[in-house]
Amino acid sequence: MSVANLALQSTEIEGLAAEWQHGRPEDILRIALERVPSIALACSFGAEDMVLLDMLMKLNPETEVFYLDTDLLFPETYALIEQAKARYGIPNLRQIRPSLTVAEQAEQYGDALWERDPNLCCNLRKVQSLTTVLAGLDGWITGIRRDQAPTRANTQVFEVDQKFGLVKVNPLAFWTWDQVWAYIREHEVPYNALQDEGYPSIGCVHCTRPVRPGEDLRAGRWAGFEKTECGLHR
Repeated sequence: MSVANLALQSTEIEGLAAEWQHGRPEDILRIALERVPSIALACSFGAEDMVLLDMLMKLNPETEVFYLDTDLLFPETYALIEQAKARYGIPNLRQIRPSLTVAEQAEQYGDALWERDPNLCCNLRKVQSLTTVLAGLDGWITGIRRDQAPTRANTQVFEVDQKFGLVKVNPLAFWTWDQVWAYIREHEVPYNALQDEGYPSIGCVHCTRPVRPGEDLRAGRWAGFEKTECGLHR
């Protein structure tokens, strides 16, 4: 997508990235809400996103929050969504679902597409949905961090999203996993029960396994494939 119509100039985004690279995530969120006219939190209800949701609901509970429901999430994830609704209200929460049901996808592409072509499955069930949502926004907020995986090592707190043509804000980019959990404990933020069972990164049921000792935090995603991202961020 074109970046010609960015809500902020590229130089402004670079300046914000440099100024706030070690800033408090709450302040980064506040600046993002002030400077980007139409912005939303993309919430997968992982640990990082729950931290951002907690911060955002304290700053401005009317901010739009959306999640991509692939119809293949873990029962524990759906349970956390209901828990988050009860805790925060989240008045502008949007559930975004794929254009194809799982059954329709199987009819067109065969059963268990995720076992044969996970890239296509992610595109059909996540990327296309995200593309539609972001087309109506000037920016989006994500929970990605530098130390999650090598593919995210250069993440900035403010970026030009070249793929989707808008401003991308990553308030936790420089935080560690320990900082994420320190916040969760201090503020009693609800989190996915699977994270107590060795799942630091949680996606769809068929494409997520527990992480083994010594592996990076996203090693449990698409195990057995040369795939580390679903296509939302890279």
